[in-house]
Amino acid sequence: MELLDNISSDILKQVIELEEILKSADRKVVATKTNSQNKTVKQIVGHLVDSASNNTHRIIHLQYQPSPLIFPDYANLGVNDKWIAIQDYYNYDMDDLINLMKYTNIHIANVIKKIDTTKLQNVWISALKEEYTLEEMIIDYPRHFKLHLDEIKELLDLNKI
Repeated sequence: MELLDNISSDILKQVIELEEILKSADRKVVATKTNSQNKTVKQIVGHLVDSASNNTHRIIHLQYQPSPLIFPDYANLGVNDKWIAIQDYYNYDMDDLINLMKYTNIHIANVIKKIDTTKLQNVWISALKEEYTLEEMIIDYPRHFKLHLDEIKELLDLNKI
């Protein structure tokens, strides 16, 4: 399906862009400069890993579990901060973190390309009791990634070039 291929392609383009940015970034800056939520670039990248991992699980569960699906929600209610802290992305080796971000997102891009399109209207219920279809979730994924990609560019002063 063209929609799935386009979403997958968008994710892969953004991953390549972020990988290039991170490989050339000053290691001290990525570990120390923080955003308005007091997160370093490394922690934001860690969040992108968690997002890919959690969304991959949702996408898979939404294709074989009964709909609507109640599945743990790591992003709402401040739980994503716990994920970042417990996994200690702040102290993660930067090269390993770049590869982890790259390959978890390559994986979700491949999973998205293979979605059973008859399941796109299956519903996930978030911790806030909001309902999202599988289609809405996958359409939103590249937007979410880009939000953090732009945030990282801003922290690294790349938007001024």
